[in-house]
Parts: sequence; C-alpha cells; structure tokens
Amino acid sequence: MSGASAQPLAERGLQLLLQAGETVEMVTSRGAIGVWQAELGLRVPSEPDLQERFWRERTGCNGGQLRCHRWNDQGAAIASGSYRTRGMVILPASMGTVGRIASGVALDLVERAADVHLKEGRPLVIAPRETPWSLVHLRNLTALAEAGARIAPPVPAWYQQPRSLDDMVDFLVIRIFDVLGYDLGTLNRWQGRPALR
Repeated sequence: MSGASAQPLAERGLQLLLQAGETVEMVTSRGAIGVWQAELGLRVPSEPDLQERFWRERTGCNGGQLRCHRWNDQGAAIASGSYRTRGMVILPASMGTVGRIASGVALDLVERAADVHLKEGRPLVIAPRETPWSLVHLRNLTALAEAGARIAPPVPAWYQQPRSLDDMVDFLVIRIFDVLGYDLGTLNRWQGRPALR
C-alpha cells in the first residue's frame, strides 16, 4: 500500500489473499499509514509484529501467511532480487510512488521492491488512484508500462450489477488480482451482450 486514497481496496485484497491461503509480504508505506489515520481514523502500527496483528484483526482472517515489513526496511528479503515472488501489486498507488519508481528512485521498501520486480522481469501491477491524470502522470505510467509493469487503475463497472459498495470493492480488487492469475472470489463477469429483442 502506498499513500493514496482507497486504502479499503488494499485491505480487501489482503483479506481475499489470506482467505485463499496465500503468502503475503505486506508493506504499508509511511504515506499509507497517514492516509489510514486521516481518512478512517485508524492508527496502523509501523512495528511489523504489531502490524501483522492489526491486519489479522481487521481482516478477521487467520489463514495464509502474512509477513509485514517496516515501510523503510530496505534490508528486508523482498528488497533483493534473489528473493523469489509470484509478483507485486501496489494498491493503491500514489502518483508520488509512481513517479519515483518510473525514475528509478527508491526511497522506501515499496519503491525498492517494485524496482526489484522490474529489473527481475517479474509481474508488477500498479493500481494508480488519482483523477484526473496530468501529462506527468501519464508519462510516468507509460514509462512503467514500457518497463514491463501492468497498469490497472481501480475503475468500476456496472455490468456486474453491484448492489452495495462492498460489491464494487470486490469487483475492483478481484479484477486487479486477475492480472496475476489469482482467482480470489466470485464475480459476475461479462458474458456478452444479451440478444436484442
């Protein structure tokens, strides 16, 4: 998670991954911790053990494996290309984070891990949460796409006929993790246009 609005998307993604029994290396950036406080009135601990307990309690899930990392711990295993992963999702991705990754600047562990995924040719999915996009944003996102990242903004769709905000959150999260080949939940997927009468 980086410091953009829409933190509940990341929380739901984490919950679905843990429910599926997956192993998650979680980094909540310093900016994300601030957004949780400002938007949701919640204090996310920065200490990894306390943060793991926080996320377990928030998601209500004891399944899977969860390892939390301090936002600035560039000595963490995921900061090295020799540590193998299935891929990385930055959800939500702030435009500051996008710009630094596109420039090859890694000031925190989110940015360093993203840099590792690009250099190793591993899947990197970036879910930018900003609107509208400036020309600078577009150029940074284009540079990342050219470097091999997949850009998957959390854009809602109504063909799934959402009945609640939770339905929309699930759609956005599941579609983002589709990019890595996960099947994280049931989704009313597009089946083609019904026949016109």
